Amino acid sequence: MSGFHASQCGFCTPGMCMSIFTSLANADKSKKPQPQKGFSKLTVSEAEKAFSGNMCRCTGYRPIVDACKSFASDVDLEDLGLNVFWKKGDKHADVSKLPDYTLGGGVCTFPDFLKSEIKSSLHHLNDDSDVTVSREGWYHPKSIEQYYDLLNSGLFSDCTVKVVVANTSSGVKGYKDQDLYNKYIDIGDIPELSAICKKDGGIEIGAATPISKTIEILEQEAGSKSSPNGSVVFRKLAEHMSKVATPFVRNTASIGGNIILAQKYPFPSDIVTILLGAASTVRLQVYSETLEVTLEEFLEQPPSDPSTLLLSIFIPHWASDSQKESKVIFETYRAAPRPLGNAVSYINSAMLGHVSQKSCGDLVLSNLHMAFGAYGTEHAIRATKVEQHLNGEVLTPSVVLDAVRLLRETIVPMEGTSHAEYRISVAVAFLFSFLSPFAKGIKGPGKTASIGYASSSDTDDPCNLPLSSRRDTVSSDDHKPVGEPIKKYAVELQASGEAVYVDDIPAPKNCLYGEFIYSTQPLAYVKNIKFKPSLASEKVLTVVSAKDIPSGGQNIGSSFMFGDEPLFGSPVAEYAGQALGVVIAETQRYANLAGKQVVVEYDTKDLKPPILTVEQAVQNNSYFEVPPGKYPKQVGDFSKGMAEADHKILSTEVKLASQYYFYMETQTALAIPDEDNTIVVYSSSQYPELAQSVIARCLGIPFSNVRVITRRVGGGFGGKAFRSYTVATAAALCAFKLRRPVRMYLNRSTDMIMIGGRHPIKAYYTVGFKSNGRITALHLDILINAGISPDASPLMPDTMMSGLKKYNWGALSFDIKVCKTNNTSKSVMRAPGDTQGSFIAEAIIEHVASVLKLDANTVRQKNFHTYDSLVQFYPESAGEASTYTLHSIFNRLLTTSSYLHRAESIKHFNNCNKWRKRGISCAPLIFKVAPRPAPGRVSVLNDGSIVVEVGGIEVGQGLWTKVQQMTVFALGQLWPDGSEYLLDRVRLLQADTLNLIQGGLTAGSTSSESSCAATLEACNMLVERLKPVMKKLKQQSGGAVSWDALIAQVEIDVLTGAITLLRSDLVY
Repeated sequence: MSGFHASQCGFCTPGMCMSIFTSLANADKSKKPQPQKGFSKLTVSEAEKAFSGNMCRCTGYRPIVDACKSFASDVDLEDLGLNVFWKKGDKHADVSKLPDYTLGGGVCTFPDFLKSEIKSSLHHLNDDSDVTVSREGWYHPKSIEQYYDLLNSGLFSDCTVKVVVANTSSGVKGYKDQDLYNKYIDIGDIPELSAICKKDGGIEIGAATPISKTIEILEQEAGSKSSPNGSVVFRKLAEHMSKVATPFVRNTASIGGNIILAQKYPFPSDIVTILLGAASTVRLQVYSETLEVTLEEFLEQPPSDPSTLLLSIFIPHWASDSQKESKVIFETYRAAPRPLGNAVSYINSAMLGHVSQKSCGDLVLSNLHMAFGAYGTEHAIRATKVEQHLNGEVLTPSVVLDAVRLLRETIVPMEGTSHAEYRISVAVAFLFSFLSPFAKGIKGPGKTASIGYASSSDTDDPCNLPLSSRRDTVSSDDHKPVGEPIKKYAVELQASGEAVYVDDIPAPKNCLYGEFIYSTQPLAYVKNIKFKPSLASEKVLTVVSAKDIPSGGQNIGSSFMFGDEPLFGSPVAEYAGQALGVVIAETQRYANLAGKQVVVEYDTKDLKPPILTVEQAVQNNSYFEVPPGKYPKQVGDFSKGMAEADHKILSTEVKLASQYYFYMETQTALAIPDEDNTIVVYSSSQYPELAQSVIARCLGIPFSNVRVITRRVGGGFGGKAFRSYTVATAAALCAFKLRRPVRMYLNRSTDMIMIGGRHPIKAYYTVGFKSNGRITALHLDILINAGISPDASPLMPDTMMSGLKKYNWGALSFDIKVCKTNNTSKSVMRAPGDTQGSFIAEAIIEHVASVLKLDANTVRQKNFHTYDSLVQFYPESAGEASTYTLHSIFNRLLTTSSYLHRAESIKHFNNCNKWRKRGISCAPLIFKVAPRPAPGRVSVLNDGSIVVEVGGIEVGQGLWTKVQQMTVFALGQLWPDGSEYLLDRVRLLQADTLNLIQGGLTAGSTSSESSCAATLEACNMLVERLKPVMKKLKQQSGGAVSWDALIAQVEIDVLTGAITLLRSDLVY
């Protein structure tokens, strides 16, 4: 992982390593042929899928997959990306340069001493004579009789009990525990629930069988059938189950637990839907009575309680009937945000039946089972009216159309279901995909069926996607090691899981934990906060709110140059998601569950209606002021430009929604009170300096009494800048009041509700242009939804226009309003404003090209800047004429990516494919680089080791690595052997607001360079002191713009809307 540069922020990296370990271990246990020395039995295709259960928000998948592919027996080493083992351009990639790998023993296994400890701690569970209790409140019956004896014993009469096997439902959003339980009954040790029974009519699988084991059983059973038509159902079920959840969850979660969850709650289970489509039955135990019912009947029963025990699931064999000359067909479908799992489906389906051929040659379906689920229904259902309509019918267009109408009547999402019409549309698409191969006169997306073909295709099978590949070009640099692709600083710590993030810091003695109480109303007086009677409520130690802010302190939770945002809504909650207080408990779980027990009493008397949209903000004249110096300047004469135009597009709308940060490490802080009214706060922050000031102002103490420390951040993307202060300040206030350490680590749901994200935008454009595509004038009316506080929103107009001005619009005028609404504050997020501005610009270019029926690239290039127009649009950062490289970059992109050839291939593909369409698009990019001052300190110790401190924060961008390289470059001349051995001597220290003051904000893609510049200056001072004869190195820096260009090629499934990114090219 380290050698392939496969770790950025590092928060996900240990999980990636675990996935590699699992993939290698499983592959090497297989019966595949022996690979050549140095490789495993893993294939490149398997390596591509090894991370289906992992997420990397830093977008580092390519090198991660490369690291795994390097073990594969069929890998082309030349296809692997940038690494430290060999350089691109070397004649031959040498496998011997990779770390040693020994087949079957090259990776460590679970340590024996841990196995012994676990075994000894669970020895009492091996006693079959009676129910065992492994720890307080946990019961482990060894038989069904013991289970019901427990229920009848009276032990659970006055308490809440949860029956579990793996308890993975506690991690499913929307179905997590809302309260604590007194007792737990673990039924995983009951042998009957794990039994596998193969029968003539099918296979019976115990309810406690893990999903991964179920997949293995189905694959084995599919392979054991002599007739391929008999195995299609089992094979297809196994393939679909492999897309459910993640490998880690599938290894633990039971198939019965999934079914029970879907029976008790409106859980969108894929497994239930496909088992329902396969006509499965279930066996139940209700005290002394054993029942066998269809899965459909079980789902329609009232929600199960502990008295009903799911014993097993029976999946029947579906073999072809040679006498009737019918063949089995079975298809499963799912539409989800991610195709390979780790995502709940928008809708899923399974369809089974027999197809036979009449004497006239027509195909007829019979014995149909059509199941649909996850579309906003209480549970999966069978589309019985559709089945009855189609059974025995020749599938003419009119018959299929009537089936579609019946299905639309059947698939009715519950009120409040998101994307309801989309789900209905996809259900129709699934039905059409299933029927079209057998229909007369309909050319559908499925394979052309014949009587001898048993369909098992998946119209959106990610297993059929092209394998990933990569090509990198790296320029050499004379300032070795600056610019060289060395290993990332401390990457081994990240990959091994030894890197310490805020929540990894061991809890201090007497540490308490906090969870926010937040408003669910957008604008209301908070009259009272109380807790429901519950077990979790009993764990509440206290609640800290605005009244606990010390005398002399301020109700402040965030701040920037344009204004402050309160920590707590008091006495008025101004938006849904605003903190009202912090509930304190002895564990984070107790605090989180206690937060769910809160009941807030609101009053809206004498308050105006909340402003929730930009339209309402306009009506109420609710805006934040943009300082004149921050408002962008218009260019040229719009009226004159419109008069020159041959064509006009008037007042066309463009809308962009918000976007959540989705860092892997949610907002977190640990506050520890210290002596003499001081406090230390460990915060995951991109701006510790400002966090220090906000905390100090809230507590009413000097800045010097607050020490904020940030070692590393598990993903930021702007969300750990100004939005991190709320958590750090709340933890500090609680610790300051209680005089005990307080840790807060927001759960994902709270983080998403409270923290905000990218600014939503609504824009209208009017554009004039010539017949050749040259644009003469553009006017924009833009409304920016800033939320409740200014945050950094007044900067958005300037950054938006910076991104939009990448084209020469002739004349450019605009009216931009930053709207104040009763929503969470929106803040900086990965190229804030530039992203929205660039999107609007491309929408306009595409629209103009569409009107003129020209290729969009022709219009783009027609409106590229000349150097003179560049100076007009970017007067302060245009730079020298020689630095304006967009034309050459774009031309190089078109040439190296074979754009024209690919565009023609895509036209041909689209002409030949009705239900799948591909597209390709180019776009130039511009980013305004604005360097900020940053501190740096370099110390050379007596043994020659070097300690470096900088203001920039390591958030995964490699800042520490660049600083390490700069240090070695600058100080290398002091060592006789140069810089060759210096890298290992350099240590980077964590940011500390009392150790290195005025560290500044890490953002804008310039902090690494600023930190390197400060490091260089410090090193130069040392060189002057230690080697007076050496001339001082000089460095100059200033504002500029960076030019890039990219191509994206995608394929879209017209029926489901599923999008596949086929290739991307970037030149910078």
